[in-house]
Amino acid sequence: MSIAHGIKRLGVLGAGQMGTGIAFVSALHAKVPVLLHDKSAHQISKGLSLIDKLLAKDVSKGRLQPSDAEEARARIQTVDTLEAMRDVDMVVEAVAENLDLKRAIFRDFAAKIRPDAILATNTSSISITKIARAVIPEGASATGEEGKAASGRVVGLHFFNPVPVMKLVELISAVQTSQDTLDRSRAFAEACGKEVATSQDVPGFVSNALLMPFINEAIMCLEKGVATRDDIDKTFRLGMAHPMGPLQLADFIGLDTCLSIQQTLYKGTSDSKYRPSVLLERMVDAQYLGKKSGRGFYEYNN
Repeated sequence: MSIAHGIKRLGVLGAGQMGTGIAFVSALHAKVPVLLHDKSAHQISKGLSLIDKLLAKDVSKGRLQPSDAEEARARIQTVDTLEAMRDVDMVVEAVAENLDLKRAIFRDFAAKIRPDAILATNTSSISITKIARAVIPEGASATGEEGKAASGRVVGLHFFNPVPVMKLVELISAVQTSQDTLDRSRAFAEACGKEVATSQDVPGFVSNALLMPFINEAIMCLEKGVATRDDIDKTFRLGMAHPMGPLQLADFIGLDTCLSIQQTLYKGTSDSKYRPSVLLERMVDAQYLGKKSGRGFYEYNN
């Protein structure tokens, strides 16, 4: 049977919360073999442990048969090198929100992964067009056939956190992205059980161009003493039926991630409304990063 997305094997670079989640839904719902790579053996171990817990939870709640859980887990393998992903049909990068880091990774993708594979980034704010430039071979013209073929396979595939729970994927086309890459990426996201929304390649796309200023304003309210942490979050939980308040949400996203996205918005637009809160910067300086570090605006027992 022909598969619309044509992805018979997936690579995922980054075994953090996002990469692990992407590997999980790809193996469980799309039923695609996954090669997971991270330079940190500790992170790989932590990621696999999370996958095991998620599958066990689904089985215990009757959402999944034990045999289906075993099959999904067997589809996920770890690899020690990027070269081991050479023959994947798509690779998804899920690392920190840093343009230079992502460019370096995509240059490696271009050199080490088959030339017809889709190269996807899970970035939540950084320009896909800037990332796509990194895969054009040295000496090749961006407008020549070789340059267009290389950059045309780069796409933004923004999964939301936590990936196993959140139903949305944001699909972002670089200026260079081919229609075939977009169509296959959409089909793959849908095979993972997701709904797809599209956005132009602007700072923050749709999601974070709206969400991050909201979170940043909430932090500024706390910084200025307009209201307490609890009252800010209570206002949005009880007054606007949000499942959690903006300060708790920031903790769950990660304050370092919030700051990186806010800086991308500010730098990309030069609009003062995107200037990061001083308190947010200081929290990150102190390594109070939210739930993942045990302390942010709230304290967590990790």
